[in-house]
Amino acid sequence: MTSGPWGPRDATPAGPPPGTPPTGPWSHAPAEPPADAQAEAPPDPAADVMRPPDVHLTRTDFLAAIKANKRNTEILCALLTLVGVGAGGAIGWSMTILAGADPASAIKVGIGAAVFMLFFSLVWTLIATSFGDRIVLSLTGAREVERDEAPVLHNVVEEMALAAGLPKPRVAIVETEALNAFATGTRPDHAAVAVTRGLLNKLNRDELQGVVAHEMGHVANNDVLYMTAVGVLVGLIVVVSDLALRSTRVMGRSSQSDRKGGGGVAILAIVVLIAVGLLSPIAATLVQMAVSRQREYLADATAVKLTRNPLGLIGALRKLDQAPVRWDDASKAVQHLFIVNPFKKFGENASALMSTHPSVEQRVQRLQDLG
Repeated sequence: MTSGPWGPRDATPAGPPPGTPPTGPWSHAPAEPPADAQAEAPPDPAADVMRPPDVHLTRTDFLAAIKANKRNTEILCALLTLVGVGAGGAIGWSMTILAGADPASAIKVGIGAAVFMLFFSLVWTLIATSFGDRIVLSLTGAREVERDEAPVLHNVVEEMALAAGLPKPRVAIVETEALNAFATGTRPDHAAVAVTRGLLNKLNRDELQGVVAHEMGHVANNDVLYMTAVGVLVGLIVVVSDLALRSTRVMGRSSQSDRKGGGGVAILAIVVLIAVGLLSPIAATLVQMAVSRQREYLADATAVKLTRNPLGLIGALRKLDQAPVRWDDASKAVQHLFIVNPFKKFGENASALMSTHPSVEQRVQRLQDLG
């Protein structure tokens, strides 16, 4: 026996006999429930049978996912820049050939065009990271609104910003009856959350909170910078590709090269122009589609983390999926920013290569797992 401030106590604390498995909240074995506790229903084995194998969510590592997003930001933005540089160089070389210059001069012009495109891409990326939020709001036709015009929306955005520990983003509305929403901005203190008028009218408060929490998840997970930069860079590549296709109108000049014995090179230049015009936007779109489907899963999981209520977002996703009105006049350059694709509905069997979003069925299943 030893003495202590609360009286005598044993030198060896009382406990279970040696060899007894550890129990309690900090052990590997679960603590025994109280005798009067209501027994939980056993898991339904049919649920796991029906669930697709790639849907079951066992753990969400938020910090690792955010780091992966940053790494993907650098890799994919660099890839988009290379696509633009290659397209610029090919256009410069082809147009010089079609103008009647010799191949050596055309190579120099092509290199110069590639360097110019690299410089322009870097400047354009800097503009995107500085003013991308306003560019995206302009492309989508979103209009910033004050609290007195949309008090419920402002209150929900403020609640989710407080839950995420972030500054309250600006609030905007797009005047369309389609149901959709997006977030944009290059930093949390320069972010904006926009919803459509149709979404604001059709969702109840819990569902609206789930959608806003999803968009705040994109802001918190640093997705917004990546998605904004991708949208602006894809727009640049589309413009360059359109220039390549328009340049094929100088095909008549190839007859001058034919008389100089350069017909084969001229034909090659025309083929290059057509290939750049057709393939560059496809390549840019594939990179745009490479915005990982896990980003949407992560934003959904973050929404549950912020609201503690998966049912709100589940109900909102189902309404968005069943909405009869599509946003056909939305900008394709920023289609990956929206909570659901504004142009098409992706089913469970949709190709991941050509899908900007996971299917709603898969997202709802994961939210049910989280719940």
